[in-house]
Amino acid sequence: MGDIVWLASFPKSGNTWMRAFLHNLFSNRERSFDVNRMAGELLQSDGALMWFQMLDRRPLAEWLPEDVASMRPRVNELIARAQKGSLFCKTHNALMTICGYPTINLAVTSGAIYIVRNPLDVAVSFADFMGFGVDDAIEHMATDNLETPHDPAMNNVGIILGSWSQHVESWTGNPNPRLHVVRYEDMLDHPSKTFGATARFLGLKPSRQRLLRAIRNSSFKALRRQEDQRGFKEKPPTQEKFFRRGTAGHWRQELTPEQVERVCSQHRVQMERFDYLPRDS
Repeated sequence: MGDIVWLASFPKSGNTWMRAFLHNLFSNRERSFDVNRMAGELLQSDGALMWFQMLDRRPLAEWLPEDVASMRPRVNELIARAQKGSLFCKTHNALMTICGYPTINLAVTSGAIYIVRNPLDVAVSFADFMGFGVDDAIEHMATDNLETPHDPAMNNVGIILGSWSQHVESWTGNPNPRLHVVRYEDMLDHPSKTFGATARFLGLKPSRQRLLRAIRNSSFKALRRQEDQRGFKEKPPTQEKFFRRGTAGHWRQELTPEQVERVCSQHRVQMERFDYLPRDS
């Protein structure tokens, strides 16, 4: 049995970007790795319905919240057993306990990379991703113990998100040498430094040429080009494009002053930790 290195984040915070970078780094190809093939030997998803169906063959509609909660740690074990060596696993679950069961099985965990993004920008992207208004997105992001419904169309079970602050605190509140925290904004502004540090956290020492190639092949431009040409199977029907902007700070053009104040008041503590509070807040 291997062990899991988690790629964790609140939705729309850069998880897909990090996954693309790692695939390009490990494959070391001249051309970009196919984003529609990012589930396989290198990476799995803890929300994929197939893992849960290995444990319970009943129709998804018959599963109670307690059933799903009890299966999560066992699903983590199944994923870890899928291969002998370490593998990456994407998760949007907060690191917490639900119905007496952990959302993340630490017994089969060797480490985690957590990607955090300014919640002001997350609110805009999350609204587009979910197909509802920004005010609804802000309300969802402020809801403690928030759980998303099952999504049979995308073959995913529900996620224990919690609020944005709850999610961030659950993963990053207790510093740990096995935890590497990455800011989305640093991925944009300082890619060589930021992705290089991520590679070193994983015990890798890629040449500068290999690192820069992986960064280039997983850039927003490269990912958007792939989606334009072949589509992206993780894009929900509510979205026109999954890879929309790939920028930081667009909340300044999208949010009203009242919406900005709501987000800042709801998440002030965690925003201060990561230098996300606007200077005039």
